[in-house]
Amino acid sequence: MNDDAQEDLAFGLHAVEAVLEAQPERIQTLWCQKGVRNRRLEALVERARAAGIRVLFESADSLNRRAGGVHQRVVAQVQAAPVYRESDLPGLLDKMTEPPLLLVLDGVTDPHNLGACLRSADAAGVHAVIVPRARSAPLNATARKVACGAADRVPLVTVANLARCLRFLNQQGIAITGAAGEAGHRLYDADLRGAQALVMGAEQAGLRRLTREHCDQLVCIPMAGTVSSLNVSVATGVCLFEARRQREQIAPQEPG
Repeated sequence: MNDDAQEDLAFGLHAVEAVLEAQPERIQTLWCQKGVRNRRLEALVERARAAGIRVLFESADSLNRRAGGVHQRVVAQVQAAPVYRESDLPGLLDKMTEPPLLLVLDGVTDPHNLGACLRSADAAGVHAVIVPRARSAPLNATARKVACGAADRVPLVTVANLARCLRFLNQQGIAITGAAGEAGHRLYDADLRGAQALVMGAEQAGLRRLTREHCDQLVCIPMAGTVSSLNVSVATGVCLFEARRQREQIAPQEPG
């Protein structure tokens, strides 16, 4: 794991609440908009003070300058969220108590899309999200805000060589399913049960050639309208929840 003590910002009620709930020790300072009466914000301030976090009050203009975006009246200075390395993958897999459901993002470079994918991953019960180190959006304040706390709950693993990582996952018995608009196999006809890694491509280019070659199957999302493709974060949600639906259809074994 990358445990360098870098500092970053978290802003927005969801993002700050998630850090405060899961790892309050990561928050160095909490800035709130002064003169605001809001129960949720007041509760957050109370919890932060109880955790020994310094709380300061500033004007809306000052918070705007700090966040550079919509902050919902709260900004936190935090130690950067942990990012796992390729060498951490075996340990993460060993800790899983059910067949792994992994999300692999091949070249998603927009922080908004990364955050939205993390949010869908958390909602669908994904165990880890894997991204290439050189071709991925950073896990910055924008990504964390869009993720609504998921960035602090779902492990993000950066790998130097995505093709090598996919080979390793396959060797561990994890099936690799890639999403491609031109695939002849429909998502809803694919078997997504059991240990599974879903691979989603970049916003424009889709899956790279080497990534495709390491997939056990390629699937497409059936499109009923006039648009030819979906935003990567929307497509990710569709694919993940189809996998979740299939996994929940596996009936538990009855005793005796």
